[in-house]
Amino acid sequence: MEALESLTPKAIVAELDKYIIGQHKAKRAVAIALRNRTRRLKLPEDVRDEIAPKNILMIGPTGVGKTEIARRLAKLCGAPFLKVEATKYTEVGYVGRDVESMIRDLMAVGYTMVKTEMQSNLQGEAEKRTEEILLDLLLPGLKKKNASTPETAEPEGFQPDGAQLSLVQETTDPGNQTREKFRTMLREGKLEDRVVELTVQKTGMPSFEVFAGSSNIEDLEMSVANITNMITGGRSKRKSVTVKEARAIIIAEQLDKIVDHDKISEEAKNRVEQMGIIFIDEIDKIANRNDRSGGQDVSREGVQRDILPIVEGSTVTTKFGVVDTTHILFIAAGAFNIAKPSDLIPELQGRFPLRVELESLNAADFRRILLEPKNALTRQYIALLSTEDVTISFTETAIDRMSFLAAEVNSRMENIGARRLHTIMEMLLEDISFNASDLKGTSIEITTEYVDERLKGIVQDQDLSRYIL
Repeated sequence: MEALESLTPKAIVAELDKYIIGQHKAKRAVAIALRNRTRRLKLPEDVRDEIAPKNILMIGPTGVGKTEIARRLAKLCGAPFLKVEATKYTEVGYVGRDVESMIRDLMAVGYTMVKTEMQSNLQGEAEKRTEEILLDLLLPGLKKKNASTPETAEPEGFQPDGAQLSLVQETTDPGNQTREKFRTMLREGKLEDRVVELTVQKTGMPSFEVFAGSSNIEDLEMSVANITNMITGGRSKRKSVTVKEARAIIIAEQLDKIVDHDKISEEAKNRVEQMGIIFIDEIDKIANRNDRSGGQDVSREGVQRDILPIVEGSTVTTKFGVVDTTHILFIAAGAFNIAKPSDLIPELQGRFPLRVELESLNAADFRRILLEPKNALTRQYIALLSTEDVTISFTETAIDRMSFLAAEVNSRMENIGARRLHTIMEMLLEDISFNASDLKGTSIEITTEYVDERLKGIVQDQDLSRYIL
């Protein structure tokens, strides 16, 4: 939540600008919507409950940054965030996941987020417990009898080596000097490769969730697995592992034991209800196009009607409790190259009052995409080939030529936006990447002539692949 407090709209847009070129309208709309979440929480409770989130519908062709905005937003905000594809849901009665599963998934994200935060605060306590358990495993004959130390099964057939035997024999005093010597060795990392045997048991809060109306085999398998775990209490087995591996396993077990799962569920539920964000991609694929009819379109409209109450505000039962969706922010996106936003049912259109159109990308945008973002494609390929001791560089004119070709191919063939640059770069550097192991220590400059030579195929040929079955 502190992370959200420091994210002003300008700061959000500035962070998105590092990775996404253009699309300032979409960035501003998302930034304001995210900031309004923080503002709302500062209001008195009676006013807060009356303020509904202003859901956003992003409209634009593929490859212009809709999904990337959502992905970067997820990393930015410390709020529960989930991205889903509208096409994975179907109307109840058809094969597919029911729309309520998006809330269950969001709740699972929130639970994991809060659990991680709480466990980080208890890391010190878990490490202390882990150290005592490791000493018990290393010195089963001198196991410390202490009520505060968790009990751990002693390994069977333990044979101390020479160093252990001499340390055990040199003291029998109550101060247990041997244990302290081993503690020192453990902290200094001298026992990391020593093999110990421990019991690994599946832990965690037992849960059971019924997926009403769902015919999805994944959901049914999950329900059966939960029932089995509740009956058997989970399975345990003995493993021989190094001290280094055992430490990671034991810390994870101890952290799971000392956290308050009920408190985690309560906090996660509050965060999801007050600050949760769901990004629904490909929403145009469930639009009911007026020029078509048939069972498929009936199913599409059914999905829209199933999504409607979730977006309007309803309660969904999850294994962590009942979640109210009234104040969850929904951001939907779609290319709408075949269907139109008006093809969505009117009630659903009304639940996305803010509409933002993303612009198609041109050659100038492609040039900026190749050079400016922190994760620019040119930087990625330079870094990848540097691992093979091959240095590549791009001239300014080569960058201009690649940008022009990407825009040209998009205009003649299917417009796939910035994804066309991936095709261009792969074809351009295919030979270098393939022969990189034989080019160690060489420097290669990518010039305009090199670009034209390598990409002359896509420049001259029309898109013949569409005619190949």
